[in-house]
Amino acid sequence: MTKANSSASAPTTQSIEQRLRERLQPTSLDVIDESFLHQGHAGANGSGFGTHFRIRITSHSFTGLPAVLRHRLVYDALQDFMDQGLHALAIEARPPSV
Repeated sequence: MTKANSSASAPTTQSIEQRLRERLQPTSLDVIDESFLHQGHAGANGSGFGTHFRIRITSHSFTGLPAVLRHRLVYDALQDFMDQGLHALAIEARPPSV
């Protein structure tokens, strides 16, 4: 099993949530591991965990930014997790409502 496919090094919901809280100080955050929905698909590691996540995040860091730059901030914060086997992110990123 390669490092990219090893469930032992795969990120967890908690580790992703902690990182996003540290880097983007969200006012709301949901991190959902949807890996079990992708069993047998590209990037799945066979464990049903740690490869495919949905992130719903609201942060003042996103104020005034278009969606592509909000997503870039999330990807940048999680880059080392991508290197550890995180294969896919579904991102819903928005600034707080006024």
